[in-house]
Amino acid sequence: MIKVAISATGLYIPPFTITNEELVESFNTYVARYNQHNADAIAKGELTALAESSVGFIEQASGIKQRYVLEKTGILDPERMHPIFHERSNEELSLMAEISVKACQDAMNKAGKKPEDIDAVICSAANMQRAYPAMSIEIQEALGIKGFGYDMNVACSSATFGIEQAVNAVRTGCARAVLVVNPEITSAHHAWRDRDCHFIFGDVCTAILVERLEDAKPGSWEVLGTKLATVFSNNIRNNFGFMNRSEDADPDARDKLFKQEGRKVFKEVCPMAAEHMATHLESLGLNSANDVRRYWLHQANLSMNQLIAKKLLGAHEVTSDKAPVILDEFANTASAGSIIAFHRHNADLQQGDVGVICSFGAGYSIGSVIVRKT
Repeated sequence: MIKVAISATGLYIPPFTITNEELVESFNTYVARYNQHNADAIAKGELTALAESSVGFIEQASGIKQRYVLEKTGILDPERMHPIFHERSNEELSLMAEISVKACQDAMNKAGKKPEDIDAVICSAANMQRAYPAMSIEIQEALGIKGFGYDMNVACSSATFGIEQAVNAVRTGCARAVLVVNPEITSAHHAWRDRDCHFIFGDVCTAILVERLEDAKPGSWEVLGTKLATVFSNNIRNNFGFMNRSEDADPDARDKLFKQEGRKVFKEVCPMAAEHMATHLESLGLNSANDVRRYWLHQANLSMNQLIAKKLLGAHEVTSDKAPVILDEFANTASAGSIIAFHRHNADLQQGDVGVICSFGAGYSIGSVIVRKT
């Protein structure tokens, strides 16, 4: 059986940031206008007044301090509160492909790879810009890669699920090297007017190069194992899709954007994710507390990450050295979060150190990748 490694990662960071202070100012302006416009209906009990947000609320609820976005003006406009993207012609490179190419080139440059060294592209993300042609094929063409590509969507677990498919392709000899790219334009499907979640998401793109261990440069990460699991839940949902038109559905309806039952998700996903990683490690003869140097966890919520890490480590407190956090800077970036953490926080580990990349999200879906530094 061919041994497989993650030899490089790439990261594209959008040009704009939105601080919590900026977001709160915009949101509270919207709330004031809504409550004033609907004052009579609110007084009669026909509508409920909206509550303001605050920087303190956001940071206590999530640990997020800012987020990167591809477009800022429309999001902060209280009359709009979603990005302003301009439709491109069919002959132009799509926005999702554009940021994907940049992240992929970053990974390829770090690995010293050329397009002819790579056989496949997997575009795995929470949402795709279009149904077809596949985003992956457009990205593949733009990079000059011969071979094949396909898209996959498992919400916030898309990256780890994509890594397993890439690992399997290399391990079975179907490909020498595979690029997994995660273009997360979360700002376009986010509910910026919902106080419970208006602060959660940010835009980004990550890329992972998976190849034969024998071809990888020293210091790469051998993939010891991958494990996937899914359990259906309605607690995180987005009902926007091609069926809406035939259903005569309101495109602005609340369920056509990201929506979640946050407390239920916290209560149900944390123990599932911890058990998933612990049993995965046990299957490889590893102990979750003693044998793992670092956990690169999905970056959704600081409290979730701390609770999951505590369960795995059997500790009262978890340091950023054991479980790095990047969501204070990036916010929740869907499937890309754990990859950003790995990208930013792996260079200091030593040969032989073991780490776990894990994502969890809608589905429910959980994916873990156990790696060892060569």
